[in-house]
Amino acid sequence: MDEEITRTKYARRGLLQAIKDWSAAADRFIDDGDPYAARACAQELFNLYPKSANVPAILGECELYFGNLDKAESYARQSLEKNSHYNTRANLVLGGVAAERFELDVAIPLLREVAESVTSYEKPGILFRALTWLSNELYLAGDPDGAADCLLKASRIKEDRAVELYGKHLFYLNYRRPPSRQASEKYQTFFDDITPIERASSRHKKIRVGYISPDFRQHAVANFVEPFIKNFDADHFQVTCYQTTNGDDVTDRLKKNKVRWRNLIDKTPFDSARRIAADEIDFLIDLSGHSQNSCLPILAYKPAPIQMMAIGYVSSTGLNAVDYFLSDKHCLPSRSERFTEKIFRMPDCHLCYAPKVVKKMPDVSKTPPCIERRHITFGSFNNFAKVSDQVLGLWKKILDGVEDSRLIIKAKTCSIPSGRAIVTQRLSDVGIDPARVELRPFSPDYLEQYADVDIALDTFPYNGGLTTCEALYMGVPVIALEGETHGDRIAASILHSARSDELIAATEDEYIKKAVELGNDLERLKNYRSTLRSSMKKSPLMDQKLYMKNFEAVLKKMFRGE
Repeated sequence: MDEEITRTKYARRGLLQAIKDWSAAADRFIDDGDPYAARACAQELFNLYPKSANVPAILGECELYFGNLDKAESYARQSLEKNSHYNTRANLVLGGVAAERFELDVAIPLLREVAESVTSYEKPGILFRALTWLSNELYLAGDPDGAADCLLKASRIKEDRAVELYGKHLFYLNYRRPPSRQASEKYQTFFDDITPIERASSRHKKIRVGYISPDFRQHAVANFVEPFIKNFDADHFQVTCYQTTNGDDVTDRLKKNKVRWRNLIDKTPFDSARRIAADEIDFLIDLSGHSQNSCLPILAYKPAPIQMMAIGYVSSTGLNAVDYFLSDKHCLPSRSERFTEKIFRMPDCHLCYAPKVVKKMPDVSKTPPCIERRHITFGSFNNFAKVSDQVLGLWKKILDGVEDSRLIIKAKTCSIPSGRAIVTQRLSDVGIDPARVELRPFSPDYLEQYADVDIALDTFPYNGGLTTCEALYMGVPVIALEGETHGDRIAASILHSARSDELIAATEDEYIKKAVELGNDLERLKNYRSTLRSSMKKSPLMDQKLYMKNFEAVLKKMFRGE
């Protein structure tokens, strides 16, 4: 009898170990992005232990990645029926399903519960997925601080994703407060052990400039790229563009300029750096910073002797290999301790607006909409993540100051019912009557919809760059608050360069005052509608030749070591 009990005990131990091994294998396959293999592991688990709550949870996660949301939800609920306590994978699946359906009100609490109930030691894969998914949902819901915090935690779990996620964490911090110098400098620690690429030291007849970006395509950055590759001084400069992501019709139009074009798509940072070094580039200018598909890991290898960050990011990169940051005398009138780079200041705005390569711009509506509607309509077409409660508080005072005025908020968040509910609640929380606010979804014809806006209200501390330019080009004046940091002064710099300084406010009270006064001045609104585009075209903001003359003059001085 004792021998039989012993055999049964060892058999049970063997069964438990087998269950543990198949569960671990399923986790590994899911972590590696192979749900087919994970599903096979779940089948083995089912054969060993049909009552396991983990089996339907694994199957549910696999179906989620296959895009079968109804099946994924069904499996997750089956799992919870078998074990409703501490069933993190089932809740993760339900949160993921809700996220795919853009049900923010369901996804956020579920994913937050998972993220708070497991540790990286217990279930690192589940925690990692919960944090990254939650980050996406919080960002869409207009909570960039929460999203940034999730990314910071996630960056500590997966070493192979740490650089990407920490960079994205830095990017999100800009929406509420720019990253500290210490936070930016931490990015350098990911590259402390790499060896810079070997470069040739030969001199050339022309200064070789390389522009590297994932955004030579339909993207906000593309609206400011054309001067660099069309209006450069071909007698003294040779230009090469390094494309790191797939292109589109915008890419095709950019390629028509007389520049060299290099395809770095799917290449590793090291191989990309080696390609750039082989071209013997003198200046490598990055147009992405810590934005999506960042090129900074390539710059970390220092493939060019002088490297600069320009246009695509609003704070310091924190990377030692980046020597300069492109700004201007309005955005950074004096040295900023937040930057690890030297500041390269343009005399006018560091942006030169050139939209035609990206899209055909519609005509400006002949009159402001208030003439027909008999009320003033303010508007914001910015990413809703830029709209803080502080901003909403000022908007309330502006609406209160202009009788019967309305507000249009147009953003991706407003494209989904749960997002609209979040925006509506936040409006109510600061005392804005939702009945006075029209929430519009994202749409391709957003430029034409400026015909419905009398005055655009900029956001802070993360200003609108492209949105400010577009509003002005569509004849809509933009009220902007000039803050203290580069990202908080971009709109003011644009307005300075567009010769519309009267729209810049130095304080929050002045921001309110300028918006209210303009809202009560029909003649000024009519004048803006009829003159803004033409005056903008004549201003430094759209003068590509002047912009490049100023830009290249400094490059020549740098090249000579002056």
